[in-house]
Amino acid sequence: MTSVVVADDQDLVRSGLRALLEARGIEVLAEAANGREALAAARECRPDVLVMDIRMPVLDGISATREVAASGLATRVLVLTTYDLDQYVYEALKAGAAGFMLKTSPPDRLAQAVEVVAAGEALLAPSLTRRLIVEHIRRPPPPTGVPEPLRELTARERDVLVLVARGLSNDEIAAELVVSLATVKTHVNRILAKLGLRSRAQAVVAAYESGLVRPGEAPTRDEPAAS
Repeated sequence: MTSVVVADDQDLVRSGLRALLEARGIEVLAEAANGREALAAARECRPDVLVMDIRMPVLDGISATREVAASGLATRVLVLTTYDLDQYVYEALKAGAAGFMLKTSPPDRLAQAVEVVAAGEALLAPSLTRRLIVEHIRRPPPPTGVPEPLRELTARERDVLVLVARGLSNDEIAAELVVSLATVKTHVNRILAKLGLRSRAQAVVAAYESGLVRPGEAPTRDEPAAS
């Protein structure tokens, strides 16, 4: 059973989220009213997912996410917020959040989001993905060749990163590249390790920031790809 800690500064929201998740077979180990309590609960309970609001007292959700990432906990952070604001979401993903959902999302979608994040996948709301693409298109085209931050990656690892950034799951990447699921997981783990990233969501941001992902283009290669 997937386990979570729910962090939100509003009692009514926390109780509603607990009821919603428990009704769908997700175990709620603890609740937290601010980022500091969320961090303490994550350390004590070791949940699969920390469902966390961005705007909270004492320690905000972005700072708490950053501390969870720095702590080395296996817990993944799913940011759940009312505010669909670029800077908040972007900073949360940069801090190490594995996904982002709006509080206005349907209940079943939230439960699915928790399961997706717990499984190690990235979860970005479609509106955020569109904004990342639009923002990327507005920037000057990056130089040709392999972006400097990604030069430690092999050609196949860059291929995998492009597909991750385009929202494909591990199963879909395996089918696209005609390799095993285990091979894809190995590539993803190596990408995160080489780039010093915690989550697939951070990898998506890195792919766009570096210019590796260009809408409509194939992955950049400078050597034969091999799995």
